[in-house]
Amino acid sequence: MNRTRAAENSRGPTGRRLHLASLSTLLLAVVFMAPPAAAQVLTGGVPGALSSGSSLGGDDRPRPLPMDRAFPYYVSIADADSLTVTWQIAPDHYLYRHQFAFFLQRPGVEQDQPLTFQVPPGVARTDQFFGAIEAYYDAVTATVSVEAASLPAGSSLVIQYQGCAEWGFCYPPQSSLYTLAP
Repeated sequence: MNRTRAAENSRGPTGRRLHLASLSTLLLAVVFMAPPAAAQVLTGGVPGALSSGSSLGGDDRPRPLPMDRAFPYYVSIADADSLTVTWQIAPDHYLYRHQFAFFLQRPGVEQDQPLTFQVPPGVARTDQFFGAIEAYYDAVTATVSVEAASLPAGSSLVIQYQGCAEWGFCYPPQSSLYTLAP
């Protein structure tokens, strides 16, 4: 019997299974270490800004900004019947016009009241996620109709929006609660 066949026979079925298990483990490790092929929706904030390098393996893929840095906004009183919500949009990021929505949440009332609002026309573009859209870059202000004087204490403004980074990362739809002072 030649030496190779003798070594194979000495391993037996158990030895072959261990060898196959080792190869399977190695294959899984390679697959899970491979970079993702396409951008995915962010489900949690990633600390830091966009970076072009990493200490692990020279990864130079862009990293998403946290939501509060990509799309910071502030609310202010425009007049007795309206509020403004202004976003300062990070460079190379944009907000979708069709994803804006505003609601009034009152204490003791189960159903949120939809509010009317106005935004200026956006920039027409074709988006990889939604097709033909209008987008906002740099900054945008929405004027929301609400009679602030008639609001009960504890009322809140629900602010909904969504945006993406130009490099192909789309943030999940956001819904923020802004407490309105009486």
